[in-house]
Amino acid sequence: MKKEIVIIGGGLAGSEAAYQILQRGGRARIIEMKPIRFSPAHALPTFAELVCSNSLKSDSIENASGLLKEEMRLMSSLTVRAAEATRVPAGKTLAVDRIAFSRFITEELERMGATIEREEAVSMPDARPLIIATGPLTSDAFAVAVSGLIGRERLFFHDAVAPIVYKDSIDFEKAFRASRYGKGGDDYINCPFTEGEYERFYSALTTAEGFAGHGFEGLNYFEGCMPIEELARRGPKTLLFGPMRPVGLSDPRTGERPFAVVQLRRENLEDTIYNIVGFQTRMTIPEQKRVLRLIPGLQNAEFARFGKLHRNSYIDSPALLHKSLQFKGDGGIFFAGQMTGVEGYVESAVSGLLAGVNAWRLANGMEPVVPPPTTMTGALLAHITAPSKDFQPMNANMGLLPEIQGKDRRERQAERALNDMKAWVLAGSLPDGQNSYPAPEV
Repeated sequence: MKKEIVIIGGGLAGSEAAYQILQRGGRARIIEMKPIRFSPAHALPTFAELVCSNSLKSDSIENASGLLKEEMRLMSSLTVRAAEATRVPAGKTLAVDRIAFSRFITEELERMGATIEREEAVSMPDARPLIIATGPLTSDAFAVAVSGLIGRERLFFHDAVAPIVYKDSIDFEKAFRASRYGKGGDDYINCPFTEGEYERFYSALTTAEGFAGHGFEGLNYFEGCMPIEELARRGPKTLLFGPMRPVGLSDPRTGERPFAVVQLRRENLEDTIYNIVGFQTRMTIPEQKRVLRLIPGLQNAEFARFGKLHRNSYIDSPALLHKSLQFKGDGGIFFAGQMTGVEGYVESAVSGLLAGVNAWRLANGMEPVVPPPTTMTGALLAHITAPSKDFQPMNANMGLLPEIQGKDRRERQAERALNDMKAWVLAGSLPDGQNSYPAPEV
């Protein structure tokens, strides 16, 4: 009988790992605590729930996230296939309907025969191979088990999510539809500010009361998910070069570029709710209502979800993991997802992809594989496992790739990465016949 591979966690990494095992003819058992128990940030009973945003970032291969997704297409990623099937308009960004995306992945894994246990893991299973993909919101009980395994305190940082508003509460007498520089159609809703409106908003934002719950003392944020109010406190112009930058946009009522802009991105296929882009926050709910309704066009906003704060945890991967994502203390254990220090949806999923591939190979008596360091996948794995005195979470970025001198270096880095990934796949690192399962209906 084929050896069963146990996966703890049904998030992006765990789901992608299970898919890679199942499509190779392996057996996968997923232990997921939802809906028996939810973390502070989760709400859906289905797998691969997107918490912070519905965006998987750019689809352009000159962008690190776009390049990574293209590499994942070459490796037959379930995450990317699900995203394309549940895509919502967002210009050159790959954004999805969160509920449909999560349902797509759950139904695919169920149809492929994954064994699913809906319970909270509270101790370390004896099963090998074992993939730990419990994510940055690992439950307290299993966090104790992980700490006992790795023999050291885990590192941590804090994260925040952005509010979502109902489209029918947006005032289109003030807001307008457009994408920056006219690229991608009219996929974003834009709320333009005059200088005076910005000054009033900035003052309210930087003096707003924040949530101060137990366990959030000494906050240490990941830079990519900095709460909007914390970012604003760096200086009055900081937001003008960040999430409220007005470049590439013209207010159709004035024909001029606004002083500042807040953008909203579609959240679902039905086109009924919109995410306030870049507005992660730890403000209290009353303060969110007061401050965010100072945004022109959102003065009557009704909220489908308020922003909130949660703690994201990760392990000291350089000291603990091989590039294959195997635990140095026990080669039968693999770690995947954001707890390894990769930051972002796609990054988390690709780590699960490789953990699934290598767990399946181990179960079948084969050596683990690692993509070339010239690929974005290989470069990301190299980063999280390279010796480091001050290891911090990292998104995919072009700076991780070996440098190429001269003009058009990003385009040439991307071309090299894809060529090397194709060669790696064709050389037998990943078997053929990976797409034998038809896509489920959305």
